Amino acid sequence: MSNNAPNSNFSLQIHQILKHYWGYDSFRPLQEDIILSVMQNRDTLALLPTGGGKSICFQVPALAKEGLCIVISPLIALMKDQVENLKKRGIKAAAIFSGLPYREIELIINNATFDKDFKFLYLSPERLKTDTFRASLEKLPVSMIAVDEAHCISQWGYDFRPPYLEIAAIRPYFPEAPILALTATATPEVVIDIQEKLIFKEKNLFQKSFKRDNLIYYVVKEEDKFGRMLRIVQRYPGTGVIYVRNRRKTKEIADFLNKHGISADYYHAGLDTTTRDRKQNDWMVNKTRIIVSTNAFGMGIDKPDVRFVIHLDIPDTLEAYFQEAGRGGRDEKSSVAIMLYDGNDIKELKRNFALTFPTIDQIRQIYLKLVNYYQIAIRSGKNSSFPFELEMFAKISKSNITILYHAIKYLEKIGLLLYLEDENRVSVMHVLANQKALDIFEQQYPELYDFLKVLLRSYGALFTDFVKINEAEIARRTDRSEEEVVALLKKIHKFKIISYRPKTLKPTLIFTEDRIRDYDITLDAEHYHQRKKVAKQRLNAVIDYVKEENSCRSQVLLRYFGEMKSQTCGACDICIKKRLHTVTEKEFQKMKIAVLTLLTNKTYSIREVVTLLNKDFKEEKLVKVIRQLIDNNEVNLKYGQLSRHKPT
Repeated sequence: MSNNAPNSNFSLQIHQILKHYWGYDSFRPLQEDIILSVMQNRDTLALLPTGGGKSICFQVPALAKEGLCIVISPLIALMKDQVENLKKRGIKAAAIFSGLPYREIELIINNATFDKDFKFLYLSPERLKTDTFRASLEKLPVSMIAVDEAHCISQWGYDFRPPYLEIAAIRPYFPEAPILALTATATPEVVIDIQEKLIFKEKNLFQKSFKRDNLIYYVVKEEDKFGRMLRIVQRYPGTGVIYVRNRRKTKEIADFLNKHGISADYYHAGLDTTTRDRKQNDWMVNKTRIIVSTNAFGMGIDKPDVRFVIHLDIPDTLEAYFQEAGRGGRDEKSSVAIMLYDGNDIKELKRNFALTFPTIDQIRQIYLKLVNYYQIAIRSGKNSSFPFELEMFAKISKSNITILYHAIKYLEKIGLLLYLEDENRVSVMHVLANQKALDIFEQQYPELYDFLKVLLRSYGALFTDFVKINEAEIARRTDRSEEEVVALLKKIHKFKIISYRPKTLKPTLIFTEDRIRDYDITLDAEHYHQRKKVAKQRLNAVIDYVKEENSCRSQVLLRYFGEMKSQTCGACDICIKKRLHTVTEKEFQKMKIAVLTLLTNKTYSIREVVTLLNKDFKEEKLVKVIRQLIDNNEVNLKYGQLSRHKPT
């Protein structure tokens, strides 16, 4: 950054934006450096741990620049959340993802193209190769491209998504627009791969250390997990998160805690949006002390005062564990991350791993079951969508649910379908008609128009955007039942006066391409086996972490992410064990005298010496001293018997 004058101007500008829109006086560590790099139109990779404030890093420079920021993210729920937060700050933004009706997509693209105040267009990566988006690319006034969860572009990453490879293809349309790639978890190999895949003009990495001095890691082997968990939450005051693998256990554990007088609630992706929002809010405001959840909980949630994070099941990867554990202690006060495991957990982890890579025959069978169930004929079905419940379909089709899920994920990756667990659980509406058409509609259907007027008074921006609506609230205002409101909205929709998309309470399966013959589904064997090999290495890294007995937990995690020269934390279960077994010089001399005195006229085994002296000394320390005496030739060990060394 050789030119200081532009930097000085940029620094003043971005601080004003930060203060105006977010109310902050200063940036977090590295945020300003990252933003200034983008302001100089440099391709930039920002590696910031969970809670490091990644969104600020692209939102601030996008507001400072003229034009539109395209934000690519695989997390649709997080996209929606960020769009809503931007709108609350008076910033125009929208998100396009699979499952949106064409009319809604068209309106968003028009706004992004022609409205100079429109600043953020969020896209799921599979939208990049659609004809609709490609046709509008040249018209979009793009100033920068932000790539969230950038590790998804790397085949070495723990969550590789092939649609991310399409990002590089849109760069020629905007040669002057810099890319800002952001991720919370990337190994050194992934860091290199991200920059190569996104065609960085030069390598440019900003990396904050993964070290969390205030977060203490523990791993405990425990057969009675519920009992140990209860003791942990009773010992540590404050709020916490407990992670488990399956949905059923979330409720079971929350009920267990409540029965023991501890305020707890459960959370998973299968709950409807209203229920999840309520549960999340109760926890955020400390009405609920503990939330028990699957890994669906946490994305985009920034609660600073989480004092403990407990894992009752071993996560699939250290990346996932680091992100979930990292939700503790964001206020920089002391917090703990505790993983409990029993003798069966590692075996279960290995069994699950075997199921996460279904064979090509299994994938073809699942595809065949899906298209037959929904009665989709060959060369038809593109963009058709259906309510889809994974558990129910697994029972109907007699499929193993884990194989079913991962086969669907593979079919997603090759672009045949899309499984949306949580994308259409709110209703939206947009007025299509102009004033002349509305006048005619009023004359022809006065009762329907009177109903529509209530909506026009209740919701702003209906003429320019799709707006979230609440049928229950409309029913209250119009003195109708919710079912009547839905029926009226659908009726007005048929007249093409409005576009109405009702909420769905079930996940959705979308066939993104026409049906093909199942034997046309292919699998790149080399790529498949390479992905499996990389995944197996991650699995082994998790197992090694769990079984580790000598190295500091923090050091093990940091080494995994490429930080090789960190200090021990001094507080994890390994460090505590080592400290307890550390022998001071004074202790050493006392034990040495005791051992040598005991061996003056008689030989003993190590076990016998420990038994005879354990009233005065701790066993672990005593064994350590005996080993040292043997190494120093002060004591002989022969045929399992200890004796004093006799000088020759």
